[in-house]
This record gives sequence, structure tokens and C-alpha cells, in this order.
Amino acid sequence: MLIAIVIAAVVIVIGLIVFQSTRTSGRAPGTPVVQMEDGVPVGPRVAEFHVRGEEAFVHFEVPLPDGEVDDVLSDLLAREAIEVVREKRHTLPIADVHRVVAMGRRGGNWERAVSVTLDTPGELPPPVAPDLLPRSHPSTFEVLERFAETPDIHPGVAARAPEEGLPPLGEEIALPRAAEAGLRAAGVDPATAGVGDLVLGLLRMTGHALTGEGDTWTATKGGERLFVRIVDHHPGGHPELGERELDRFVVDFVSSGASRGILVTEKFGPFEIYDRERRDKRMRFITRERLQHFVDALALG
Repeated sequence: MLIAIVIAAVVIVIGLIVFQSTRTSGRAPGTPVVQMEDGVPVGPRVAEFHVRGEEAFVHFEVPLPDGEVDDVLSDLLAREAIEVVREKRHTLPIADVHRVVAMGRRGGNWERAVSVTLDTPGELPPPVAPDLLPRSHPSTFEVLERFAETPDIHPGVAARAPEEGLPPLGEEIALPRAAEAGLRAAGVDPATAGVGDLVLGLLRMTGHALTGEGDTWTATKGGERLFVRIVDHHPGGHPELGERELDRFVVDFVSSGASRGILVTEKFGPFEIYDRERRDKRMRFITRERLQHFVDALALG
């Protein structure tokens, strides 16, 4: 028992060290796409900070949407910008700062996302942590149980795929504004993101700790382990999930020792996935025709 406690403490310390390094140096290859701690956003990555006259500029590596920045994302960036200035106030003079400006990227260029005018120059408002998604969000296991009980959209519709190929997910998947803001704050543009960044990001936002890289991940929450396999669709490829991909997922999931397993893909699903799910109820195949339903269940609970 004592050994287990010591090991857990070491893991937590290592996790905190990794968290601090990712926030200051950016996301390294193979790390989760969304930086979260206990299901709460820990902030977008800061690229630059400087003061010009009465304005303090905080440049975030955040892809801004086309058009106006909605109030959820702008509120998040405003609060984060204030916190960056709060951290810098001990090393840089901010006594004359009357406005804090949060910058993001659009089309490769820096643009103003939102600005906050201070009531008194140099005096910052008290910190407030934004809650994008509730901390009491159900685990993915609960989500999968509900998902399994609801009427399904039948797979086997790959024949309806357009000849020019599958459209980007951003054109078909609708996200709650809070979820979209959280993904953008993590550097993920939902309009162009692949299925991996989208689903892994939502798992992190709902409090799951992710380990893995490439197409294979483990999502852990409340002691429950979920095996996650990402199957991308490449231009010109077959729009339907293939038998070889199904077999590989089943073998790897069983050998992983995880309690549940999901395969997530932007491809369409063959009828075979029904038979495989009936034979092993621990598995679910989140194919293109099921993605919207899964995203809704995960993001909204």
C-alpha cells in the first residue's frame, strides 16, 4: 500500500513538471493536443508578451475563427491575458498599463481577439477561472453506456460518399461553443482538425488523462482505462473502414488490458461493426455517421 502511494506521488510530481514545461515551451510531438488539469483548462500557449505605452499585448497560439470572435472564446482569452500580465507584473512595469490585449492567429497573421480596459491603470481584476465544461461531467464509460442505448444511425452508407472524397469534418460536425473555445485555446482549429485532434481534445476537456502517441492512446479517468484507436482517412482512400483496421483494433484492445475500447474514424462504418459490438460489448466503433452523436454525448454529458 505504501509503495503504491509513493509511486502515485512520483507520477503526480512528474506530471506537474511536464505540465509546466509544455505551457512554457509549447506542445512536443506525441503529447496530448489539449492541456488540461483535472478537467479544467490550464491556458493557451503564450507566444509573445510586450508592453507598448498603455497597452499590454499577449500573443496566444490560438487559431481564431473567421469573422467575429464569439463571447465564449473572447472571455476565455481575456481572462488568460489578464493572468499572463499578472505573472509578468513582478518583472515588467505595468503601472501605466490601461488596456490588456489578447492576440490570436488568423491565416498566419496576428490579430486582436479581445481587449480589456482596466478601471485603474496597473490594477488587475481578481483571477477567475473559466469553466468551459462542468467538472462533474460523466466518465466516458457512462457516455458509452448511454451511447449504446440510443437509436443508432445505420452504417454501410459509404456508397453515398461523394466522388470528390469525404468533406472535412469541420463542415459536418457541430460543436458546442464552449467545446470549440476550449479546442481553439489548445491550438486546435475545429474547422480543419482531423478526427484525432477533435476527439482527443474533447477527452482531455472532460477530465481524461491521455497517454500515447500517433493513432493509439489510453484515456484514464477515475481509475477507468479507455483504449482509443484513431483511424484517419486520407484523400483518395476508401471511405469505409476496412476489415484489416477492425482486426488490428480488436487485437490491440484485448492485449491492452483496458476496460473499454473505442475506434474513432472519419470513415464510414461497415455493417460488420454491429456484429463485432454484439460479440464484445466492451468495444464501440465511432464511425463518421456516429461522430456527431458521440461528440454531443461527450461534450454535453
